[in-house]
Amino acid sequence: MTRRTEYDESQAAGRLRVPIAAFRWARHTGLVPTPDASSYQWSRATVEAMDADAIRASLPHEPISAAAAADRIARALGTPNVPGEPPVVSAFAVRRLIACGLLTDLTANPEAVLINPDQVAAVCGIEGLAQRLADEAPLGPDQAAARLGVRRVDFDYMRDLLWVRPAERREVRFGTSRAGAVMVPLFTTASVDALPAAHPEVDWEQLRNVGKGRRSPLAALVKARQQEKEAAAV
Repeated sequence: MTRRTEYDESQAAGRLRVPIAAFRWARHTGLVPTPDASSYQWSRATVEAMDADAIRASLPHEPISAAAAADRIARALGTPNVPGEPPVVSAFAVRRLIACGLLTDLTANPEAVLINPDQVAAVCGIEGLAQRLADEAPLGPDQAAARLGVRRVDFDYMRDLLWVRPAERREVRFGTSRAGAVMVPLFTTASVDALPAAHPEVDWEQLRNVGKGRRSPLAALVKARQQEKEAAAV
């Protein structure tokens, strides 16, 4: 049987007989060194030199889900999430904190985020956290259009112009069947709020007062952009 000479993180954790979450946390803290065999693999010698007991001890508590982390953060801010009501702090916000580097995901599965509860507690003490979470609050396309005071079609043109991009897409079900599920793009509140200042070339007052069924002032910009792409492709 051929001996393995290189290990990815799952294989290394298995070799050391430590939970993958503990291995990922130890890597985050520097206890596990940077991969030396490739960008994501460790050599056999490096894995064998790792201290399995220290890796286990680095994560003394069971990791928690994004939803549980959101609940803890909401309580710490004095605005607890209430079951059955829209959350003050959502799992989306927690995933954004991960994207910002303030929290560390301990699983490779984006649908099953796991976080060190001690790190969540530390994040709860960050100054200005409430405003940061407000900036990261999710908005669907209709909500984003309403927040800007424009029609949904106008916001869709902004997306076509690449003025704003979704932070992520989540599956939303209508009814109990998966056949009724659609992927909905979610935008951060901050990215939507930044649009007017980022594009002063647009007459926002005019845009906000375009009547129903009238052509959007942004349509010409979209057409011009498409023509530029077509010209560049020739």
